[in-house]
Amino acid sequence: MSSRAPLIRLLSYAAHHRRQVTLATTSSVLNKIFDLAPPMLIGMAVDIVVERQDSLLGRLGVEDLHYQLGVLAVLTVLIWGLESLFEFALKWWWRNLAQTLQHELRLDAYGHIQNLEMAWFEDRSTGGLMAILNDDINQLERFLDGGANDLIQVGTTVVVISAAFFWISPGVATLSLLPIPVILWGSFRFQARIAPRYLAVRERAAQVAGQLSNNLQGIETIKSFVAETHEVDRVAALSDDYRVANRSAIGLSSAFSPMIRMVIVVGFTATLVYGGMLAIDGVIAVGSYSVLIFLTQRLLWPLTRLGTTFDDYQRAMASTSRVLDLLDTEPDIVSGDVAPTSVAGHIRFDSVGFAYPDRDPILSEFDLDIPAGSTLAVVGPTGSGKSTLVRLMLRFYDPQHGVITLDGTPLSDLKLSALRGSVGLVSQSVFLFSGTVRDNIAYGTFGSSDAEIASAAAAAEATEFIEELPDGMRTAIGERGQKLSGGQQQRLSLARAILKNPPILVLDEATSAVDNKTEAAIQRSLAKVSKGRTTIVIAHRLSTIRHADHIVVMEDGRIAEAGTHEALLAIEGLYAHLWRVQTGDQVEVRTSTVG
Repeated sequence: MSSRAPLIRLLSYAAHHRRQVTLATTSSVLNKIFDLAPPMLIGMAVDIVVERQDSLLGRLGVEDLHYQLGVLAVLTVLIWGLESLFEFALKWWWRNLAQTLQHELRLDAYGHIQNLEMAWFEDRSTGGLMAILNDDINQLERFLDGGANDLIQVGTTVVVISAAFFWISPGVATLSLLPIPVILWGSFRFQARIAPRYLAVRERAAQVAGQLSNNLQGIETIKSFVAETHEVDRVAALSDDYRVANRSAIGLSSAFSPMIRMVIVVGFTATLVYGGMLAIDGVIAVGSYSVLIFLTQRLLWPLTRLGTTFDDYQRAMASTSRVLDLLDTEPDIVSGDVAPTSVAGHIRFDSVGFAYPDRDPILSEFDLDIPAGSTLAVVGPTGSGKSTLVRLMLRFYDPQHGVITLDGTPLSDLKLSALRGSVGLVSQSVFLFSGTVRDNIAYGTFGSSDAEIASAAAAAEATEFIEELPDGMRTAIGERGQKLSGGQQQRLSLARAILKNPPILVLDEATSAVDNKTEAAIQRSLAKVSKGRTTIVIAHRLSTIRHADHIVVMEDGRIAEAGTHEALLAIEGLYAHLWRVQTGDQVEVRTSTVG
């Protein structure tokens, strides 16, 4: 977390918009200057009526009273026109700047999140990240849309009116401005006390969003376990924490404006009484006294809105801190520079050691050589490290020890896009996007033709069920593909990997949750698409991998056995035991379930 003030960090981020910021700020200042001119016009009008030829315009050479009123009318139209012009300008610049920064922050934050390693996501909820990408960025946009202009115009008001006061009557100016140091001191105290409260409010909001997101994703489980009341109670507890955090901030912010108002009335009363005495005694003109009264009101009463403005400011800065802290998060996994023109697919694990954060090592001095173009099957009990091999190979994680190479090049030297672009992954947990069947097959290979997509679907033996859908390839499948069966989802995932045409194909437990028909279809597809490419099959069902070129059996993060299907059966070890359990020749299992 940066120690710099959120506003400084935001200005640094928006440095490339310096021109827009300057134009927006200038428009706000000029709009307020012309907005403050009407009290001066009123004073001039009173001056013309009372002082006549001795009025300000008379002393400037316009002696005829009718001409003076004409000049005053022209000035009035000109000033009001300029005020309107700069009001349009400030709204145009601030609102467009707010929309642009909102757009850029959201894209930068989302893009940065995608570049962070998988371990980073393990400690964060989807809802919490959504709160940053949506709520926090929107909060900043709302402040830039209006609050920034309010702050600038309050500052402009103080400077312009103070100068006018001292020009008309230094004594009255001194009395009128006495409350301002108190107001500023109170405002800074308010900021210091309210800032941590609003940061706590944003954290509580993220927790509520995280729980709601999690529950909506798990709605089927909630319903099946009749846990609706339990989940309502959990959301209620988090929502109440959010309400309590807000109440703490609301109590302080609500007290600010009334306190400031009572300080302001002192300055207004002083101007009213002391300025009136000076006008009665002839020290200042009646027109000048009128200007002082009107300007005092224009100076002090807007300060009562400082509470609301600072309130919006602190909410925006709390959100800004959360967004920029996210952008400042450095990824632990950094892309290399090597982008090979071709990939043969020779993979080697050399003395690899790896442990997930805060867990015991899962791999230690692990060695494995996968020749290019071969089919390797990996089996073993749950927790033996099978899927970890895939995560390391794709650099979702980096090993703590040893090295993994692709065609002799360490993975850390390869561009992540080149490495992951060389691998087609079909996992047990299929993720399909909301859209059509065609969209999901073509995901990652977006420019594919209809013929290429149809060919990939055929290779994955998905054509039959796709043709039975209401709109074929154009059928919308719902969020996460919920309108399709598990087997249908799995075949679309396989078609997506086939269309990618990668030199390395990985099936991570791809048949663990499908029916026998789908398993047979995947086996036939695998036999065809594995030719000429390195294929790694992590198996739940051993029947899927019996024809692999090489099979390794993992146990406790090491290779317990290795060989072909026939060779492993012959040695009567763990593989043979698992095979007999799955084929029904042996009932009792001496090790944990295959996963």
